[in-house]
Amino acid sequence: MPSIDQLMKVLEKSPGDDFVLYALAMEHAKLGKHDDAVGYFDRAIAADPANPYHYYHKAKSLASLGRTTELRDTLHAGIAQARAAQDTKAVSELSDLLEGAR
Repeated sequence: MPSIDQLMKVLEKSPGDDFVLYALAMEHAKLGKHDDAVGYFDRAIAADPANPYHYYHKAKSLASLGRTTELRDTLHAGIAQARAAQDTKAVSELSDLLEGAR
């Protein structure tokens, strides 16, 4: 995986690239910088709201921060997107994470 610095350079050229935003979020999450990760996940969701895994991993960062209400809201939004796309695997994974957050 490219470094955060490398990803930032790519992001400068393509600021709306949801994959780069997602990769930056994941790198920040790996470093335990979940507030920063959530910000990048939010940007990835804004760039591609139909991708259920943006919601899934954002929820995991929110869980690490203890932000339970936002976590549930995020998972509900992700489940709605996954259902709209008829992505049963994503619906199941998001629902499992939601069940664990209760």
